[in-house]
Amino acid sequence: MNLDPMIMHKAEVLIEALPYIQRFNRKIIVVKYGGSAMLDEELKKRVIQDVVLLKLTGFKPIIVHGGGKEISKWINKVGMEPKFVNGLRVTDKATMEIAEMVLNKVNKSLVQMVNELGIKAVGISGKDGMLLKCERKYSKGQDIGFVGDIKEVDPKIIYDLLEKDFLPIICPVGCDEHLTSYNVNADDAACAIAEAMKAEKLAFLTDVEGVYRDFEDKDSLISELTVEEAKEFVAEGGIGGGMLPKLQNCIDAIMSGVSRVHILDGRIPHCLLLEIFTNKGIGTAIINSREERYYHGK
Repeated sequence: MNLDPMIMHKAEVLIEALPYIQRFNRKIIVVKYGGSAMLDEELKKRVIQDVVLLKLTGFKPIIVHGGGKEISKWINKVGMEPKFVNGLRVTDKATMEIAEMVLNKVNKSLVQMVNELGIKAVGISGKDGMLLKCERKYSKGQDIGFVGDIKEVDPKIIYDLLEKDFLPIICPVGCDEHLTSYNVNADDAACAIAEAMKAEKLAFLTDVEGVYRDFEDKDSLISELTVEEAKEFVAEGGIGGGMLPKLQNCIDAIMSGVSRVHILDGRIPHCLLLEIFTNKGIGTAIINSREERYYHGK
C-alpha cells in the first residue's frame, strides 16, 4: 500500500512529541505572553491554539500577559503622553486607571479566545485572592508612580482554578497592604508566579529569536544554556540591554525551583509547540545543571 508521505510525516511528528507529552504530563507551565504576538490577530489565535493544545495533552498551562503597547495606544487616545524612565512606564493615578482598564480588556479577550476553543478559562488580575502583593518600585531612586515591585505571591487562587480544570489567565496588576493598585512588569509577574508554583517550565514569548552569542550573527543562536552558563554570559556583558533583565529573570526562576525556562520568538507561528514538542527546538532553553540536555547536537 502506497501511503501519502504527508500522512506518514504527521505520524512521525506525533511520535516525536510523545516523550515530551509523557514527561510533562500534569506539569505546570507558565507562559508569559506579550510583544508583537499580541498585536497580530492571526499570531494571537495561534498562540492561544498552542496553549489549548498543551492543556489538552496533559499540561497545566497558566498565561501571564502584558499589554504595554495597548496601554500606550489608549493613553494617546485620551490626549496624554506616555512617559518612561529607564525603560519603566511612569504611572501616575490617571495612567494607572487606564492601564488597569486596558489590561482587564486584554485579559477578557484572551479568555474569550480560549473559551471558543472549548477550554474553560478564567481571567484574573494579581489583585484577585491577593495573588500579587507589591510595594512601590523605584527606578534608580526615582519615584515613577504606581509601579509595583512584587514582594509576595499567594498562589492559592491559581491552585484552586487548576484543581477545577480551568485555564488561568492573569494580568499583571497587584496591590499593597493598603489595597492600592500597582502596574507590574509582566515578565516579573510571570517569573514570580512560576517560582511560587514551582513550575516545570516558564516560557517567555518575545520579539527576538532567543539568546545569541553575538547578536549581529544570526547563526550564533544558543539552543540551550545551563544556569551557570547563563550567569557567566551575563557577567561577560556580551548581551543586549533589552535581553539582560529577561535573562536575569530566567536565572532567578531556575534558582527558585523552575526546572526549565524558554525564550521564544512569539512572531513565529506555533513557537510554543515547536520548542516544547520537537527534538531541536527553535528558541533558547535555560536549565538547571541537573536537568538532562535536549539538544545534544548543539
